[in-house]
Amino acid sequence: MTQTAPTILSTVSSQFIEDWLDALRPLCTQPQMASLMRSADLGMDQSQPQSRVTLDQIVSLYQRAAVETGDEMMGLWSRPIRPRALQHLLTSVREATSLPAALYRFSTFWNLLLDDYQFALTDQDDTLTLSLHAQGAAPVQRFGHLLILKLAHGLMSWMAGHEVPVKGVGFAFAQPAFHQDYQILFPAPAVFAQPQTAIWFDLRLLGPVEARSTSDLARFLQNAPRDWIFTSSQEHTQSLRVRTHLGQTGWDRATLAQTARAMNMTPRTLIRRLDADGTSFQEIKDALRRDIAIRDLQDGRKSVEAIALDVGFSSAANFHRAFQRWTGSTPRSYRRA
Repeated sequence: MTQTAPTILSTVSSQFIEDWLDALRPLCTQPQMASLMRSADLGMDQSQPQSRVTLDQIVSLYQRAAVETGDEMMGLWSRPIRPRALQHLLTSVREATSLPAALYRFSTFWNLLLDDYQFALTDQDDTLTLSLHAQGAAPVQRFGHLLILKLAHGLMSWMAGHEVPVKGVGFAFAQPAFHQDYQILFPAPAVFAQPQTAIWFDLRLLGPVEARSTSDLARFLQNAPRDWIFTSSQEHTQSLRVRTHLGQTGWDRATLAQTARAMNMTPRTLIRRLDADGTSFQEIKDALRRDIAIRDLQDGRKSVEAIALDVGFSSAANFHRAFQRWTGSTPRSYRRA
C-alpha cells in the first residue's frame, strides 16, 4: 500500500499509551520493562500529562514487546494472542474476494481467540458495522480497543491497496483528555461513551480487493504495526489536512488566509471546521512546531539554540518556556530523557 503520510511529524500524548504500559507491566520483570522502554527511547515514568510520544516510538515498543511477552496483543486482552496469530489472520483475510468478506473473516478469526469480547458484523442502510461486544464485566482497555479497530481498518486498506474510507468510529469509554490523538489514527470522527466500540464503513465506497502475494504478506508482517496503525489518507479531519499543508508549504510562511485559499474555502469556513475538530489554526501551527522540536531534540544533531531558531523563537529562553508549556519538560531535560 502506498503511503502518503498526512500526519507530518505527528506525536501523541504519553497518556495515549499508558493503558498499554499498564497491561505490559504484569507480563514483564522490572529489568525487562526497563529494557523495552529504553529500546523505544521512552522514560520509565510516562505519567507527565504533557509529555509526548512519537509514532516511531510506538512502533518500536510494539515490535519489541510482542516478542518479549510472547503475546502479539501484549496483555491487552484476557487471553494471550500467541506468536504467528497475525500471520494466520493475514493468510485467512487475503483469500477474501471482497472487503466485506475480508471483514467477516477478520471478525470470525478474533471470535475464536477472544474470551472477553466478541465481534459482530452487521449490514444495514448501506453501512457495514464491525462492533465489539463485552462478554462479561471486565473493564474496557482503551488502547486494546483502539488497536484492534485499527488492525481491522489496516487489513481492509491492505486488501484494497489504499486507505479505505471510514464513516466513523465509536468507543465504549468516556472521552479521554487526549481525545484529539484519535484523529491522528482514524480518517473519520471519533465519538465516545458509546454502547459498544465499533467502526462504520459506507458500503458504497468499498471498492474491489487486490490480490496479495506471499511476499506482500511477509512485508506487512515485517512492518507491523506501522502499516496498519498509521494508514494514511487525505480524508482525515480538517485539522490534519491543515497540518499536512503547513508541513509541506512551510508553517512559518503560511497564514490562515493562504491556507484557506489553498483548500478552496473562506477563512471563516476554515475557522468553523477547525473549531468542529476542537482546535484552531494557531494550535495546529504550535503543535507542528512542537513536534519538529521533539524530532530534532531526539535526533541530537542540533543544539537547543539552533532548534529554537528553526521553530521560530527569537531566543532560547522563549523556546524553553514554550517547550515546557507544551511538554512539561525543558528541552535539555527532554533530550537527556
